[in-house]
Amino acid sequence: MENILYSMAGILIPFIGTTLGSSLVLFMKKNLTEKFTKMIVGFAVGVMIAASIWSLILPAVEMSQEQGKIAWLSASLGLIAGVVFLIVINKLSDKFQKEGKGKRPNMLMLSVTLHNIPEGMAVGVCFAGFLAGNAGIAFIEAIVLALGIAIQNIPEGTIISMPLKMSGTDKKKAFLYGVLSGIVEPIAAIVTILLTNIVVPILPFLLAFAAGAMIYVVVEELIPEMHEGTKSTLGVIGTTIGFVIMMVLDIALG
Repeated sequence: MENILYSMAGILIPFIGTTLGSSLVLFMKKNLTEKFTKMIVGFAVGVMIAASIWSLILPAVEMSQEQGKIAWLSASLGLIAGVVFLIVINKLSDKFQKEGKGKRPNMLMLSVTLHNIPEGMAVGVCFAGFLAGNAGIAFIEAIVLALGIAIQNIPEGTIISMPLKMSGTDKKKAFLYGVLSGIVEPIAAIVTILLTNIVVPILPFLLAFAAGAMIYVVVEELIPEMHEGTKSTLGVIGTTIGFVIMMVLDIALG
């Protein structure tokens, strides 16, 4: 019983990271300059590209290898499926929404939320191994993974809540939406613990699927916006900063 309680507390750690990142929107000023907007959009591009590579695609390839499968197959199929899924969602969104206002932040939130699901599953796999007692996974190893993902989730929470605020959403609502994007992680972790034998074999596909969704949003929504008007160089600087931060976090804590 004690191990179950420890595990339940552990799987909440990544969610706390997302919440902390989303809370930064509460300190934003009412009027944002074009320079700041370009930097934030660029930062989101860098974070999402780096997260797609180091948090999703590379782990998908490594997991496929460990499972004795063709290393690139699940990652390729998942990546394509993720892009196609977002294309379909985008087309459906166009049918129900005549104006484009608010569309990009919503797509951004969707892609990051999809990204959080397999990350939550990865945490669930570790705690499932700890609870099983025979998988060679110690509690401290599961906690370290959860802490690593939590730290990575801080900038991810930020890139959801801040664009929502910039699109006209109330600060408190933007914060709430950022928090909700992270709540899927503990839910996914719990489902994985309960259904480990079913979920683990398809986890490489799901990781790559989330990467495809994020790449679609970067190419279709964020990069074009970053180059609208002037100050696009600031967007490139923001992209570099976001990419480097997520790359360092993923490598150091992965």
